[in-house]
Amino acid sequence: MQRFPGEVEAVLREAGWSEGRYVPDAASAAITTVCAYTAADGARHTSFRAAEQALGEFTGIYVSQDGPGVTLRRRPFAIDPTLATPTAATLAAFGQALGIPLFPLGVEGTDDAVLAIDERGRVFALDAGGEWFLGDRVEAALTTLVTGAQPPRVRDDGRW
Repeated sequence: MQRFPGEVEAVLREAGWSEGRYVPDAASAAITTVCAYTAADGARHTSFRAAEQALGEFTGIYVSQDGPGVTLRRRPFAIDPTLATPTAATLAAFGQALGIPLFPLGVEGTDDAVLAIDERGRVFALDAGGEWFLGDRVEAALTTLVTGAQPPRVRDDGRW
């Protein structure tokens, strides 16, 4: 069974991903940088297994795309948590609404949205318009981002 639809796999490969890719040094350095940050309110990012696994494979993947998608415009995105380092307070608050901790994965657009993963491996986007559920696994989230599919909005009660 294929992990990604053909189009999605092609876009990811063009960005430097390949099946079996593992970049532990880059992921560890990024996680260390992100976890060292303390927000003004004292909030800090704390890493967990799902974040470490996703970043171990996808850290440093920068997808350059801009054009129509299935429902939404396909925008560039980067899997680099250091680009979302200052989001500790935001992700802590959203994590409270969901009832589970979050860790930054990267950004979508030109800092238009923060990409985050929870302890279960579910991925979300947070932007000025709200919070969005991108997928129950990183593969589903990357497919949503690459194809421009409309993700469901997360309601105030943490459900979608």
